[in-house]
Amino acid sequence: MQLNELKPNQGSRHERRRICRGGKLGKTGGRGYNGQKSRSGGTKYPGFEGGQTPWYRRLPKYRGFKNMFRTEYQEVSLADLESFDANATVNPESLLDRGIIKNVRRPIKVLGNGELKKALTVNLHAFTGSARTAIEEAGGKAEVI
Repeated sequence: MQLNELKPNQGSRHERRRICRGGKLGKTGGRGYNGQKSRSGGTKYPGFEGGQTPWYRRLPKYRGFKNMFRTEYQEVSLADLESFDANATVNPESLLDRGIIKNVRRPIKVLGNGELKKALTVNLHAFTGSARTAIEEAGGKAEVI
């Protein structure tokens, strides 16, 4: 067999159908008689809804400002810290062990909700003013990591 003797398999190659030239798809060429789709140029732009206001114009516009650099804290209240023993050290790992927080990588902020009656050393990322004073009044330390 030589290169010049190679042929495609029988039935594997088809001639291109020439529409609008008589035969099976003659005259209108499968486009119907009238209307926008029958004309050359076809349809309008993507998203065109036949003159109806398209969905991307019906949606409300985004307004306002979103601070993408904002720090989102996990919140822990003083009532949650009451479950620790006296003179214990509270850090992200100990809060995770007790199931108070769910993620060690996100920063943690202590809120002043509830009361604290034990002296604790709290090593966390942020404190509210009332939480810091409540920890120090109970005889503990509020240290920022």
